[in-house]
Amino acid sequence: MKKLFLLLLFCHVSSAVKHSLKYFFTTSSGVPNFSEVVGVGQVNDIETGYCDSDKKIIEPKQPWTQKMFDDNPEHLEWYAGECFEFQPNFLKASIYSLKQRFNQSGGIHILQRMSGCVWDNETGEVIGFHQFGYDGEDFLSLDMKTHTWTAPKPQAVMIKLKWDAEKERIKGNVNFFTQNCHALLKDYLNYAKSTLLRTELPSVSLLQKSPSSPVSCHATGFYPDRALMFWRKDGEDLHEDVDQGEILPNHDGTFQMSVDLKISSVKPEDWGRYDCVFHLSGVEDDIVTKLDEAEIRTNCGKPTAPIIAAVVVAALVLFAVTGFMVYKKKKAKRPPSRPENGSDLSETLNPET
Repeated sequence: MKKLFLLLLFCHVSSAVKHSLKYFFTTSSGVPNFSEVVGVGQVNDIETGYCDSDKKIIEPKQPWTQKMFDDNPEHLEWYAGECFEFQPNFLKASIYSLKQRFNQSGGIHILQRMSGCVWDNETGEVIGFHQFGYDGEDFLSLDMKTHTWTAPKPQAVMIKLKWDAEKERIKGNVNFFTQNCHALLKDYLNYAKSTLLRTELPSVSLLQKSPSSPVSCHATGFYPDRALMFWRKDGEDLHEDVDQGEILPNHDGTFQMSVDLKISSVKPEDWGRYDCVFHLSGVEDDIVTKLDEAEIRTNCGKPTAPIIAAVVVAALVLFAVTGFMVYKKKKAKRPPSRPENGSDLSETLNPET
């Protein structure tokens, strides 16, 4: 089981170094006030740019996208050509043809082109993709290895056969989405390295709702979202009595995750044998948190040491203030004490006339 988990861990970490560049172009029929074609670019699933063929605008969504456009006007020109000329002509003609193939005379219909590449910078592998979806379902996709089109819908078979015969066109697509796309993706990553290639370690806490509830090992504030978290006992990973949570986004762009340990079967004397491990891709050292009752944050049960200390201090301050007030009150009612110099008292009782 240990070897299997290490293998899964290796596979997960290996996949964690993958980067992607994706382009989405969308056209529609029957949708009022919708532009002829809108396009969106993404790097590592983060929106980098947006274009609108009707408004003739290209809008960078990241500061480093604008910098890349400024330094590489030829890329901006290519993007403008795709959004304002080629895609409107191609997609509008295609959606008209598809409506005829599906015998659709009206209604709302959407055609989308999705293309790009995924690059593993550890293995060097580049996987390109180029596909079309119609009304929310896969319609055609290019197999980069066989240089043929795949048609999951009967209405797409005739198009597949026609496009399969266009060998030069297929070759051009394969080259673009494996070579050109790869080079472009590396350029984007170079401009965005301070954002997309950064690493931020999380704060890790032990949480528990009640003494009988599972102990949750919670990590928040880490980046990127390629991380592992698991419980161990005596250095061996646990699979039983463990509930693995998903990686979730935070509002500030970082991520959080948790893994729960059911402690109903854990003897109190065995707590020290358990620990929680957080591993972030690209970071050598893991964050290891021991299962310690004193470190668990909870809404009920015994308060933590800082809370106890605060209560004690507050009690002492209240006691001191109360004692001082009682002392002042008693002192105000007490007769004047005898002064050390008797002549002063005599002068007070026998003032000069």
